[in-house]
Amino acid sequence: MSASATAAASTDPKSYKFNHTMIRVRDPKVSIDFYGRNFGMSVMRKYEFSQFQFDVYYLAFDGADAQHHGIPWYKREGLLEITHNYGTESDAEFKGYHNGNSEPGRGFGHICFSVDNLQACEEQLLNNNVKFQKKLADGRQKDIAFALDPDGYWIELIRNKEAPAPTEQSKVAHYRFNHTMIRVKDIKASLDFYQNKLGMKLLRTSDHPNSKFTLYFLGFDPENKCAENSGEGVSDREGILELTHNWGTESDPEFKGYHNGNTDPQGFGHLALSVDNIEAACDRFESIGVPFKKKLTDGSMKTIAFILDPDNYWIEIIPQNELPGMPLLK
Repeated sequence: MSASATAAASTDPKSYKFNHTMIRVRDPKVSIDFYGRNFGMSVMRKYEFSQFQFDVYYLAFDGADAQHHGIPWYKREGLLEITHNYGTESDAEFKGYHNGNSEPGRGFGHICFSVDNLQACEEQLLNNNVKFQKKLADGRQKDIAFALDPDGYWIELIRNKEAPAPTEQSKVAHYRFNHTMIRVKDIKASLDFYQNKLGMKLLRTSDHPNSKFTLYFLGFDPENKCAENSGEGVSDREGILELTHNWGTESDPEFKGYHNGNTDPQGFGHLALSVDNIEAACDRFESIGVPFKKKLTDGSMKTIAFILDPDNYWIEIIPQNELPGMPLLK
């Protein structure tokens, strides 16, 4: 057996975590205040990359009732990474980031929090002057809402069906960073990638024939708690990926594909997996034909890699430990 094959055998996809979703923000102070004050998220870690003129902050639900309370940030799911490129907050010429829901730049769709009481949550957010893309009363779907963060990113709000019975107030202790949505061109290729290459399980499917799209919810399930495509307990989970497939894109010769957010117009940056053995995991990905945007040996950051999914979205690969050599500030 080759050295590469030996290394590949020493990584277990069942241990992988859908660790975080990265978005770029104009002003980190404003964004951290927004997610903390309105949703109860706190900063788990901050890394400073002054040589590259940016910082990153990892936010998560971390109260006593949080799903991953007490677990180190790199071994948990449901983190939001906000990236701040120095100077955007004070640059009068900066036009802001793209939220991924209009052309050009359509691809990433939203993040989603599941909450204990949708109506109370919406009312509390409105009282805090949070803007909405869609309120509960708008449109045909009365069981979801979309709030807007300071950069215009959409935050879907759904009911956490596993939370305690609703009270008159919505309690952030019961909130979960449930999922991240991206649009995909060819659902067969995407399901093959996320299930067979990354090791995720299909947790739930939702068909919308009137609007000609289907939603696929995937996540890691190492303890096999959720039956395949059953939807059991999904609303109480964190670390779910929603793939949205608009029917016909896979066979439309005029469709040019989705935007991954890393060229103009920028906004969303990447998804991220934390893995048990990063060298072995990267060897495994390479051996099964997964394309890389950045290998471990590329560039100056030798502790992270980036692979590409079938739609060219970036997926960061990080180790399940503090990033060695990174300038940790918190």
